[in-house]
Amino acid sequence: MTRREFITLLGGVAAAWPVATQGQQPAMPVVGFLSGASPNEFAHLAAAFRQGLNDAGFGDGRNAAIEYRWADGDYERLPALAAELVRQPVDVLVTSGGTPSLRAASAATKTIPVVFVAGNDPVKLGLVASLSRPGGNLTGVYLLTTALVPKRLGLLREIVTTAPFVALLVNPANPSTQAQVDNIQQAARSINLPIHIVRARTGQELDAAFAELTERRAGALLVATDPFFNSRREYIVALAARHAIPAMYEWREFPVG
Repeated sequence: MTRREFITLLGGVAAAWPVATQGQQPAMPVVGFLSGASPNEFAHLAAAFRQGLNDAGFGDGRNAAIEYRWADGDYERLPALAAELVRQPVDVLVTSGGTPSLRAASAATKTIPVVFVAGNDPVKLGLVASLSRPGGNLTGVYLLTTALVPKRLGLLREIVTTAPFVALLVNPANPSTQAQVDNIQQAARSINLPIHIVRARTGQELDAAFAELTERRAGALLVATDPFFNSRREYIVALAARHAIPAMYEWREFPVG
């Protein structure tokens, strides 16, 4: 979905809002914002979202309201948070933080418009009919981040040519993890590069994963696409530096801080 299409969608919701009775102020349309990540680490993205709405004439608290729900990396909370927004109710539901929040929103409502930002192919996930004609109540932007993971593996191999194997850090709680692992393993076989999978869904498991990488003398690390890893990016970068493991990440925010 383009920015213009989203503005049109939100404008249509506002225009269709019931006209207030005499002497009453019209109720503001409510935008639900659902993310599997943390509000602290994703504050800049939430600010950009508010700025985009404001540029389109929808100011938070002026003529529209935004209700935020954050799972802080605990994806098991997402279904309840999505259901809470649907019960409120909201007029449009925006999902951020990848596949977990999108799946939760899709399961929570089949009538409220859902606008998503996804790094995994929503067609392959069975959430939309096609990219050009999604159908149903879901539409949004597919960022191709998961599809580009094998490309990042190739670049990492070119940079760290002496690595006997490359480790892949994944989050087992993310429903897109297996697809990422399959893509990476297929790409690794094509260049004859051994891959070792390490898994982490909590801060303690991150510590254990890097301890394992040090023990195995990993030559390099590829961090898979995952909102939890994004929200802990400073900690992950610090761990990689502490253990002297060359690493490649999804977003530039990882190395630049």
